[in-house]
Amino acid sequence: MEGVARDALWMVVVIAAPMLLAGLLVAFAISLFQAATQILEPTLAFVPKLLIVVLVLVLLGGWMGDQLVEFTRSLLTDFPGLLE
Repeated sequence: MEGVARDALWMVVVIAAPMLLAGLLVAFAISLFQAATQILEPTLAFVPKLLIVVLVLVLLGGWMGDQLVEFTRSLLTDFPGLLE
């Protein structure tokens, strides 16, 4: 049963990583820009991160869904073995 929990947590990491990394990179670039220009507008930081995360979700959403379907399929087919 510990293996299932470990696999589920790993699946969460794999699925969330592209969106989180893209948001992190954009936030870093925006913070450098804000520090260089001393423009401290909050929407300047929020809107680009939101757009990038949505773009990554649109581009990789099918792959993320496939990963979740495969994980669920493997759980359901191996369910009798997990009860023992």
